[in-house]
Amino acid sequence: MSVEKVREYLKQFNKENDIQEMDESTATVELAALALDTEEARIAKSLSFYNGDGAMVIVVAGDAKIDNRKFKDYFGFKARMLAPEDTVKFTGHAIGGVCPFALPDNIKVYLDESMKRFETMFPACGSGNSAIELTLDELEETSKCSTWIDVCKNW
Repeated sequence: MSVEKVREYLKQFNKENDIQEMDESTATVELAALALDTEEARIAKSLSFYNGDGAMVIVVAGDAKIDNRKFKDYFGFKARMLAPEDTVKFTGHAIGGVCPFALPDNIKVYLDESMKRFETMFPACGSGNSAIELTLDELEETSKCSTWIDVCKNW
């Protein structure tokens, strides 16, 4: 189970006991916000994209959308989200539980500026019914992000 892999990963940050597992689904921004009793914008969406022969994960605020022009200007190629069958293959997590934790070493994680409006965010933890509340500094540390970027719109 992917949430157990994330729990093991978060031990290095003493955060393994902070994972919340709900009875209800948190697989979408809307469902996660309801389950966690928070606003949708504070759900940290982990979006997975092709990156040449590999993949990358960009974590964005729940109300933000990828701006294709900003994405292409930053990365130099068109944004293409991973196909469902490639999501597990590349990230180790199924859709609805993709998160910036316990990823293969070749997967780079980027954090989007859209989250900087909030003190804390709620990313998933490897399953469609899990989350963790982290400060932005904790999210940056635990995700081992490459850098903060600005590739979103509509927030």
